[in-house]
Amino acid sequence: MTHWTLRLPFISLRLSARGSAVALALALMIAAGALLALRLGTYPLVAGTWVAILGGGGSDIEQMILLDHRLPRILTALGAGACFGLSGAMFQTMLRNPLASPDVIGFNAGASCGALVAIITAGSAATGGTVLLGALLGAFCTAVLVVGLAWRNGLQAERLVLIGLGGGFALAALSDLLLSRTDARTAADMTKWLIGTLNARDWQDVTLVWAGLALLSPVLVWLHFPLARLGLPEDLASGLGLRLSPLRLTITALGIVLATLAVCSAGPLPFVAFAAGPIARSLLRNGQPALLGASAIGALLVLAADTAARMIVTLHLPAGVFTALIGGPVMIWLLVTQLRKGKL
Repeated sequence: MTHWTLRLPFISLRLSARGSAVALALALMIAAGALLALRLGTYPLVAGTWVAILGGGGSDIEQMILLDHRLPRILTALGAGACFGLSGAMFQTMLRNPLASPDVIGFNAGASCGALVAIITAGSAATGGTVLLGALLGAFCTAVLVVGLAWRNGLQAERLVLIGLGGGFALAALSDLLLSRTDARTAADMTKWLIGTLNARDWQDVTLVWAGLALLSPVLVWLHFPLARLGLPEDLASGLGLRLSPLRLTITALGIVLATLAVCSAGPLPFVAFAAGPIARSLLRNGQPALLGASAIGALLVLAADTAARMIVTLHLPAGVFTALIGGPVMIWLLVTQLRKGKL
C-alpha cells in the first residue's frame, strides 16, 4: 500500500492512498448531501438564490428559510453526527469491542434522561446551559454506575455491554415515567426529541456542538497515538510508556462529553455512534482507531437521516427513525461477526 508522510511544524501525518481516497469520497458525499439538503423542502431554493441570500439579498421569506431554518439544521446535523461518530469510535477502540458504543451501553440514555430532568425542573427558565449540565450529570452518573457494576477484577467489554444495555432500558423507562408527569404538549415534543430529531434547530445549537468540537479537537489529536496502542496487550502497552488507567479515564470522560454535546443538540439519535466506527474501519482497513473517518461517517449518517425525514412531509418522522433503520442491519452484521469469532 502506498504511503506518504506530511510533515507540519508540530505534527507529522502518515497518509495512505486508500485513506486519502476514502477521505476525499466522504468529503464529496458530505458536500453533496449538504447542498441537496439546502435545496430540498416545501419551499425549494436553487443555488443562485443561496448566493443572493448570503450576500444580503433575497426576500424576507427566503432569508428566513435559509438562514434561520435550513442552514442551522444542516450544520447541527453534521456537528452532532461527528460527535456521535468520534465518541463511538473511542469507546469501541478502548474496549476492543465494536458493540461498546455510548448508545448501546446506556451513556446516551443517561444524557437524555439528565437533560429531560433539567428541562422539567427548570420549566420555562431552562436554557442551553441548563440542559447541557443536566445531560452531562446524567451521562457521568450513568457511566459511574455501569462501570462500577461491570467491574470484576478489571473491566470486561462483554460484561459492560450487557450491564449497559440493562441500564439503558431502565433509563428509558425512567424517561417515560418523567414524561407521564408532564402536560400532553410537552410530552409529545419531548418524545420526538428522545427519538432524535433536528427539527427547529437554531444557531445556539450550532454554536454548542461546533464550539465543543473545536475545544476538544487538540485533545482528540493528542489521544490518537495512545488510542492506536490500546489494542496491544496491556504489558506491552505499559512498556511503551502508556499509563493505562488515567488514559482510559480520560477517554471515557471525553467520549461522554462528545456524546452529550450530540444529545443536547440533536437528541439521542440511535445507532449513529454504534455504526460509524465499524463502517469507517471497514473502509480504511488500516488497523487504526479511524477517528476522523468515524466522525465523517457519523456526520453523513445524521445528515442523510434528517434529509430523508424532511422529504416525507406528510408523516413528519423524526431523524432517529431513519438512523435506526441504518444502524439495525449494522448491529446484526456485527453480532454475527462476533459470534463467528467466538467473542459472544
